[in-house]
Order: sequence, then C-alpha cells, then structure tokens
Amino acid sequence: MGWLASLNDWMSRPRSARTVILWLSVYLAVAANWPLWMDLARIGGAPSVYLRTTGGMAVLLVSGLVGLLSFTAWSRWFKPVWIALVVLAAVVQHYMMAYRIVIDPSMLANATQTDVHEVRDLLSWRMLVNVALVAVLPVWWIWRVRIARIGLGGQLWRNLVMLLAAAGVAAGCVVAMNRDLAPLMRNNVHLRYMLNPLATVYSTATVVVRPLFQHKRKLVPMTAGAALGPSYAQQERPPLFVIVVGETARADHFALNGYARDTNPELSARGVLSYDNVHSCGTNTLASVPCMFSPLGKAAFEARKDDYENLMDVLQAAGLAVFWIDNQSGCKDVCNRVPHAFAADGLPADIKAKLCAGGDECLDEALLEGLDARLAALPPERRAKGVVLVMHQMGSHGPEYYKRSPLAAKAFQPECTTNALAECAHADLVNAYDNSIRYTDHVLAGAIDWLKTKSSDYDTGMLYMSDHGESLGEFGLFLHGLPYGLAPDVQKHVPVVAWLSDGLRRRADLSAACMKGDRQTAYTHDNLYHTALAMMDVKTPSFKPALDMFGKCRAPAA
Repeated sequence: MGWLASLNDWMSRPRSARTVILWLSVYLAVAANWPLWMDLARIGGAPSVYLRTTGGMAVLLVSGLVGLLSFTAWSRWFKPVWIALVVLAAVVQHYMMAYRIVIDPSMLANATQTDVHEVRDLLSWRMLVNVALVAVLPVWWIWRVRIARIGLGGQLWRNLVMLLAAAGVAAGCVVAMNRDLAPLMRNNVHLRYMLNPLATVYSTATVVVRPLFQHKRKLVPMTAGAALGPSYAQQERPPLFVIVVGETARADHFALNGYARDTNPELSARGVLSYDNVHSCGTNTLASVPCMFSPLGKAAFEARKDDYENLMDVLQAAGLAVFWIDNQSGCKDVCNRVPHAFAADGLPADIKAKLCAGGDECLDEALLEGLDARLAALPPERRAKGVVLVMHQMGSHGPEYYKRSPLAAKAFQPECTTNALAECAHADLVNAYDNSIRYTDHVLAGAIDWLKTKSSDYDTGMLYMSDHGESLGEFGLFLHGLPYGLAPDVQKHVPVVAWLSDGLRRRADLSAACMKGDRQTAYTHDNLYHTALAMMDVKTPSFKPALDMFGKCRAPAA
C-alpha cells in the first residue's frame, strides 16, 4: 500500500490557501457540473460549436468560483467552509441529474418549506453513492492539506490580486465569446441556474439574505366590508362548502378530461363537472397555494411588497365558520389566522396505524376521518350561518408516487418503487403516478359522499383544484418547480372538479345546463378567490364578478 502512503504524503504537503482555492474551483467545475456540460452538448449541436461554448462556460465558472472562494482564502480555519461547499455541490448535482431540476430561488424557497417526511422521500442509497463519488476525495485532501501561514497584510493583497484576476479573466471571456455566449444564455435562461455551486449560493443569498435588507412586510387588511349576502336572510339550510387543494395533479391524467386510462372511476359516477383548461399560479406549492387564495391575482401577487389577508380571512370576517385540514407540510401561511389542524391530529390509534404507517405522514383518506366531530366543534353561531372546510392533500407528491396510494387503489402495474425516477421504465413511473391520481379520485368521491350525508342540514358542494402539475420524464424533466416561464405546460396545467348539490345550485341561482357547457373555458388560480366568495354569497369590495368561474351561469346573467 505504498501508493496510498505516497498519495497521503502528497495531499498533506503545505500549500497556500489560494492554491487550494484554485484547485478546488477547477475540480468543482469539472466533477460537479455534469448536468451543465451535458445540457450544453445537447443544445450546442455540432462538436465544433458546443466545445467552444463549453470551454467559455468552464472559464466563467472557474473564474466565478475562484472569485467567490477568494473571500475564504485565509487560513486552515476556513476548511469547514470549503468542505461544506464540496458536499453542497455534490448533493445539488445528484438532484439535478436525478430529477432534471435547476436550483433557482423559487426552488430553494420551496425546499425550505419542506418537512421531514418529504425530505425522507428524497433520500436514497444512490444519493449517498453519488455524493461520495464527488465529495470524498476533495474532502480528504482539504482535511489533510496543511495551509501555509502568511501574515495578514500578505494574505490581504494576495487575495485581492486573486479576486481581481478572476474578475479580469471572466470579463475577458465574456468580451471574447460574447457572440456565442449572449444568445446561448438569452435563449436558455435555465443554464444560469445550472452553474454549480454558484447558482445555489446565489439562490440561497436571494432567499435568505435579501429579505434582511428589505422593508418589513406588513399585513394589508382585506376584510373591511366583508358581509353575508341576501341569501342568508331566510335560508332554510346553511351552506357547507369543501375546497380541496390538490397536490401535483396533472389535468391530462384525469379520465374526466379525456385521459385514456380510467383514473376517475368514482368521480365519473357522481355527476361532477371537470374543467380541463385551467392553469396554475406557480409550479411549486409555496408559490401556488398562497397565490390561489389571494385576492390579488398572479401578477399583482408576485409583485407585492406586503402580505395580504386572503380568502380564509374574508370568509371568517363575514361570519362563517372556516376550518383548514392539512395533510401536507403546512398551509404556507394561508391558514395562520383561522382554525386549522393536521389530518393526523386526533386520529384513533387503529385508524392512524392503517392510514399513517405508524407515523404522521398519512394517506389522504385521513382528511375524511372525524369530519363530523370537526364540524360539530366549530362555533355554533358561525356554523348556523355557513361552513367552509379546506382540505390540503398529499395528493401525487413525488418522487415516491407509489407511497401516495394504498394497495387497493393500485390498478396499474408494475409500479416504479424508487425515488430515482430516471432509473424506472417510463411506463412504470406513469403507473405509480396514475395510481396516485386514482386514489385522489377515491378521496374526492369520499368527500362528496360525506357531503351527501349532510344534505338534510346543509346545502353542500365541493371544489377541487390542484396547486400545480408535474413532469414525468418529458423532455428529460422530472417533478416540478422550474421557473414559470421555462416550465413545460404539464407543470402548470391543473385539474379542477366541482360537485354541487341541487340545494346549493338552486341557492346560488346556477344553471346546470350552462355549467356543463363551460368545461373548455380558460381559467386560472386567479378564479378561486372570487368563485368561492360567490358560492358562499359573501360580499366584499375585493370581489370581482368577472373572475367568478360560475358567474355566467347564474340566473341574472342568463
């Protein structure tokens, strides 16, 4: 094993911090950026073209890394920072290659909202192997290398020279290759978020550091003037409306929308209305859920500088009983000011063992458990006016789609049973995903059946709307969360399903024939706020009748 001793001796030789930084930058550019190099080869066409652009991108990447790390080129006490950056780059490369994602600020912000169960779904032995292949050797070297000591003044001017040299090389490369790089980056914006780990550092700074320098958000009230409409004056029964927030469901995988597979056997038998031309506000839960409950609409929501009260606040302010039940990683601040609970809360031990696998990550049928008790626990004076329940599903959350449906709902076999989606046969991946959609069909049918049991006491209805869609390998992409302008339509085209009892339809003066003929009209998440207010007959200055999905089918409009 003399070669191992020789290698260890070579690694432990004294070197300046700048030498370590330089070699580390080159190593990360080469070993931790395979998704970038492969994408450049795919985009570039002929080798004479993509080799030139790849060389230019490599120079820019190494220069950027040297410039960034020059701020840490001081002493051996910065070794933990270098090791952390190597491990970060290795982890990021694994997920970029496994799921074809990019680490932009929205993806990172969504990741910070992920709970322990979702993190667990993303872990695998393959991830550990891939990270080890990239990180073990440089981490060992960083640990072993001795950093030569230089006085503070000497370190300062040498680091400054390194920073200026890196900036000069990068500027020279941009000038020399502007004709190649400018159109490349303009036409392929995602490439800037594939520069590993620079993109992750930038996105982290955007998500974590930038808010520290922004003004403190205030909560803008939207509840002023909220009141119940004339239908409440002499109502026979109060309304009971269930809003189901779906997770990661694609409109084109709903049989109700023409999908060849029977993914909606139970809803098809319950007289629902399915709207097949609806698009989401965002491509991840953190972006979409607050947006769909906001009165602002997508454009104004994304441009806002303050927080605004949402649909839940307005319904509660009008005097209705509202309750949010979550089977996800949280309501993304939508339910902060109204009563809320997790689906697992209060479940009997036998039901929890059946639906939650002994933990707190439950199948979506947990949302339907104990609904009578949850309803009865709401304030009676509010309940007598009307009730809105929101159920936030686990739905088809990936990458472990097979966990989102019980054995009884697995009509499509064989399933992909790993979170390394690129390793699965495409048909197996689609089977697992479609089984999760079929299970959502079962849960929604269960919600409708429960609402029917309440028909003697309430006028009942349900509106289901998914938060975003999903990529299942199309164009080499998996999961969701790409920047909205770059994301394929399957990450934005979402299913919407409505079921209204005859009592609620008559109460809202809706024409059944008109509603059945409105399936192809284009709608977005912007419509949810105004549609829910109209269904509950809540009057408020923020209500826009033109955004009520069912507005054209109300008796006065007809």
